[in-house]
Amino acid sequence: MAFDIEMIKAVYEKYPSRIAAARKAVGRPLTLTEKILYAHLSEGEAKVAYERGNSYVDFQPDRVAMQDATAQMALLQFMQAGRNQVAVPSTVHCDHLIQAEVGATADLTKAKDKNREVYDFLASVSNKYGIGFWKPGAGIIHQVVLENYAFPGGMMIGTDSHTPNAGGLGMIAIGVGGADACDVMAGLPWELKFPKLIGVKLTGKLSGWTSAKDVILKVAGILTVKGGTGAVVEYFGEGANALSATGKGTICNMGAEIGATTSIFGYDQKTADYLKGTDRADIVALADGIKEHLNGDAEVYANPEKYFDQVIEINLSELEPHINGPFTPDLAWPISKFAAAVKENGWPAKLEVGLIGSCTNSSYEDISRAASLAQQAVDKKLQAKSEYTITPGSEQVRFTVERDGFLNIFDKMGGVVLANACGPCIGQWARHGAEKQEKNSIITSFNRNFAKRADGNPNTHSFVASPEIVTAMAIAGDLTFNPMTDTLTNKDGQQVKLEEPKGLELPTIGFAVEDAGYQAPAEDGSDVNVIVDPQSERLQLLEPFLPWEGTDLKGLKLLIKAKGKCTTDHISMAGPWLRFRGHLDNISNNMLIGAVNFFNEATNKVKNQLTGEYGEVPAVQRQYKLHGVGSIVIGDENYGEGSSREHAAMEPRFLGVRAILVKSFARIHETNLKKQGMLALTFANPEDYELIQEDDSIDIVGLDSFAPGKQLTVVLNHADGNKHKIKVNHTYNAGQIGWFKAGSALNLIKGDA
Repeated sequence: MAFDIEMIKAVYEKYPSRIAAARKAVGRPLTLTEKILYAHLSEGEAKVAYERGNSYVDFQPDRVAMQDATAQMALLQFMQAGRNQVAVPSTVHCDHLIQAEVGATADLTKAKDKNREVYDFLASVSNKYGIGFWKPGAGIIHQVVLENYAFPGGMMIGTDSHTPNAGGLGMIAIGVGGADACDVMAGLPWELKFPKLIGVKLTGKLSGWTSAKDVILKVAGILTVKGGTGAVVEYFGEGANALSATGKGTICNMGAEIGATTSIFGYDQKTADYLKGTDRADIVALADGIKEHLNGDAEVYANPEKYFDQVIEINLSELEPHINGPFTPDLAWPISKFAAAVKENGWPAKLEVGLIGSCTNSSYEDISRAASLAQQAVDKKLQAKSEYTITPGSEQVRFTVERDGFLNIFDKMGGVVLANACGPCIGQWARHGAEKQEKNSIITSFNRNFAKRADGNPNTHSFVASPEIVTAMAIAGDLTFNPMTDTLTNKDGQQVKLEEPKGLELPTIGFAVEDAGYQAPAEDGSDVNVIVDPQSERLQLLEPFLPWEGTDLKGLKLLIKAKGKCTTDHISMAGPWLRFRGHLDNISNNMLIGAVNFFNEATNKVKNQLTGEYGEVPAVQRQYKLHGVGSIVIGDENYGEGSSREHAAMEPRFLGVRAILVKSFARIHETNLKKQGMLALTFANPEDYELIQEDDSIDIVGLDSFAPGKQLTVVLNHADGNKHKIKVNHTYNAGQIGWFKAGSALNLIKGDA
């Protein structure tokens, strides 16, 4: 479980020379983001990286972290890579497969029994290849990483889109698909397009009801769900230095909702305090030695407009608490305007459930501030009018907050403590009555609130706020309640007002835990067997995808023309489908079942061009595959937004979809498609999306001269005999074109083994 201090020493030793060389080559001061990126470049890549925003660059990450749902496919791929052990420190965290239903103890017991086959596989494969294994109940990946592995100036990739949580400790931490993780664990460089830079200057200081969560809720409202695409968001200023380390983690975590590559804060006293508080004083001693390299240059922060592509300034002293939603995390409402919005839009004002926790807000500070409100409710004779759940972020946090009496306070208020896992945040919530699909409202301290995400009910209006606001709302049971101004009627009929929440950044007597839930790998795993039952419905060994035939792709059938938002949840749903994350054939039965068909406004109902009948998307695609017919998926803006799950790319590839053509891609999903040997294309003219007809037969022409920066031609052969030729763009470089030709990136890795 211990952090690798020798690895951190090695990282820091190269900082002075590499950053000095980068500053000399660029000829100007550097942002923190640039410093860390330059320090992690492969040899010979620095010159390319200086052409910021224009080039793909090979980086050398220090760590890999995987959550259990995505780790299954990542490790099934790694098993094919021909390596005896991972090349960089790596961990697996069992947090996604635990379903919330009754409470922590019962839910965890049930999950261990239900998922035993998967947990045994992950434990054994981790043991064999030198990977640290965090057992079910140990906690949510991002909180565990923050407590144990994140360090200032490091670089980490993780198979979860909220990996940027570690940016709260000054780490470049980026969410990726399992194929990227496989590359890095195999000792290969990791490729990323050098990002743009967005600077967020924070002035003033938080107070009262406002928390760090409100910073990112405000930023999401400014930038929208795609405003940060292709960029790293770097926070700085006096306001940034005043935020707790876990508060910074909250902000970086939810930066995934604006499409950002990652987000980051510099090293400061709050960072050092948290590292010391989590038994990592050795890292503080090392970081203090290169402190000037763990922040952007002073000239950058003095004149940010000269060095960032975009600058946002937020005065924390004036920032209001925010509530974002419903159905999208960027619909931002200051609390002073939220009640009016609820009434004007006809959203259900009665609050059914308030949920705090998740990887975004489950720290000791979060829980202690929420508990201060729960204590007020008890003291003021108020009972929560909504259901109320609490999800600790890790066993260390849970054990400590129980020791300090907070869980007992929640119990008195009527709260239910759930397992240390993702639970309702990712749809792992057996919410009673959700199947009725009634119109209702919930509020959470989570990061995402897409339709159907939490409970499968498309009519659940889900709102996102800080744990403090969620707790206050749950006490009131009414979304029009403003705890800053309004009063509540207690059991004695008296009008009482909630006072401002108070909490502690770190426990005064330190953290405590009896069993953190960590399993160290074998020193030599050569004799460890990884067994996958051929009859299993949950695990399936992979077969390599076939290489490109060497010809243009002609006669592709239109599988679906997706309308509007098409996230990875629409492409490959979570919830009950999580159980098949290690079985590509079985999970492919959820492919695109949530996407809205442009031609009939329905989900999971598309025309089968072989029969003329309508059927479920996976069933129609399986018919095409059976008859050796390729297909194409058409999509709208920001296609693949959301989770890092590569299943959303592997399922179409497995079932015979040859290309995805959209107006624009979310970053991780586009990379995932490329890794699996798919064609990820965008309309040169977005209006050409309108030309696609339901019975089209589609050709992709020009693949014989497929090259970086060179457009391809798509021919739309309409059923009436007419046709349109349109130009499409791509972002493939030479190496990625090699993936396409080989059939997948993994096929090339195996060839190098």
